[in-house]
Amino acid sequence: MHVLLLPKWYPGRNDPQLGDFIRKQALAASAFVRMSVLHIEAVRGLDADEEQVLRDDEGAWELAIRFRASTIGFAPIRKAVNFIRYGRATSHGWARVMSERGRPDLLHAYIMVRPALFAWCLARGQRVPLVLSEQSSEYIDGTYAGKSFLFHRFSRFLFRRAATVTAVSAHLGEAMRAQGLCAAYTVVPNVVPGLERPLPPIGAVGHFLAVADLVDRTKNISGVLRALAIARGQDDRAHLTIIGDGPDRERLNGIVHDLGLMDHVHFLGRLPNAEVLDRTAEAFAVVVNSNVETFSVVTGEALAQGKPVIATRCGGPQAFITEVNGILIEPRDDGALAEAMLKLMRSEAGFDPQRIRDTVSERFSPAAVGRAFSQVYDQAICVNAH
Repeated sequence: MHVLLLPKWYPGRNDPQLGDFIRKQALAASAFVRMSVLHIEAVRGLDADEEQVLRDDEGAWELAIRFRASTIGFAPIRKAVNFIRYGRATSHGWARVMSERGRPDLLHAYIMVRPALFAWCLARGQRVPLVLSEQSSEYIDGTYAGKSFLFHRFSRFLFRRAATVTAVSAHLGEAMRAQGLCAAYTVVPNVVPGLERPLPPIGAVGHFLAVADLVDRTKNISGVLRALAIARGQDDRAHLTIIGDGPDRERLNGIVHDLGLMDHVHFLGRLPNAEVLDRTAEAFAVVVNSNVETFSVVTGEALAQGKPVIATRCGGPQAFITEVNGILIEPRDDGALAEAMLKLMRSEAGFDPQRIRDTVSERFSPAAVGRAFSQVYDQAICVNAH
């Protein structure tokens, strides 16, 4: 089966980490189907459109087409211009896919709205099925609910043209169903990387790690800093390393200074995934203090390295965390987070690294995720045939 994936999020010129979890899913599926990826990316400052086959040696054929993003100040005109350019780039990409890879048997759009619209148009023209997948938290955090009636009608129209819908977690899938976007969905999780690595030793007690985009309203890193200050009042072994960057970096630096944590908090910025796994292997425990998560790859990565995780009940982590591998707390509860950090440092939980890894090794391996998508594609083909 030849599948063409059109993702909205994918590693590219603007952000080499954006949608890396979607790429890992594509590579996992490529063990079961012939996978082609067409990624359309708007980039400011380009002199002309670019076409580039990024990779074709890891299982998936990946084509990136970048177009010059409009900088017109008036938003409606800017969006219209970018929509036209996006459509033109998609048309060029489709022609190249047909020439170099042949006609797809199925179109797979990942993240609304533009990829879904153009994938539906192509699928309809070729009379092949369409699969829609989502990972966006906008269906959970109120962003989607706040959009216009027309946007909702258009979204429902596209979702209902899909032969099959997938969500990265049941929490997200139920939110989508509650919005009237789908009557049914299939959960296909993200791949948890690092399972092939040797299990590292237990890290130095008190060495906590947070990996997140520094967008505080979503990730609540400020709450981790406040909890760290509370925990250090009882155990001065506690310190924190933060991997990631974002618009709230300077404000978080200010909080570190205000709390007197300058010698106990270290910002490393964004790192490649391999280095993130290296740092995770060195940590004592990982903290995921988000207000909303549709999946939480960070939680999975930590568990794959045998590290206990303190996570909030924010959606995604509940699919991972049990009494064997971590501690769940309520979102926005600095005191509960501090107490969980202290509990781990006092060795009250007694987590075993091998047992922690075992909780994710079967459900979230590349083979498991790839097989799940293969079954989704087979189902979509059958639905389309009838």
